[in-house]
Amino acid sequence: MTPRCYILAVWAALCIISLLCSQGAPVSPTGAHLMLCQSHSRCGDRFYDPQQHCCYDDAVVPLSTSRKCGNCTFRICFEQCCPRSFRAQETFVVKVRGQACSFGPFPGDRVCSSVR
Repeated sequence: MTPRCYILAVWAALCIISLLCSQGAPVSPTGAHLMLCQSHSRCGDRFYDPQQHCCYDDAVVPLSTSRKCGNCTFRICFEQCCPRSFRAQETFVVKVRGQACSFGPFPGDRVCSSVR
């Protein structure tokens, strides 16, 4: 290499180093950005933050989502609607999610009548 090439190589290296150093220290994302250290769950082929969403029928839904269960409303991320009888005057029971509908009554269960 000629001296002119050395000067050009040193100048290019200094430019690259100054560009890299001028950006400052790396900053961690905040707010709604995905943090790699947070726990995330899967719902089908999608990831979600369990502190903000839940998986319901293979869909990611906000924790505040609710549905009707007879004349009651239940929060689908925390409760489930269970049919209690199959007569003309059908009734339902809202139970804690994960608790089998076939279990007998538990404290906190809500009995709901059908809406006609």
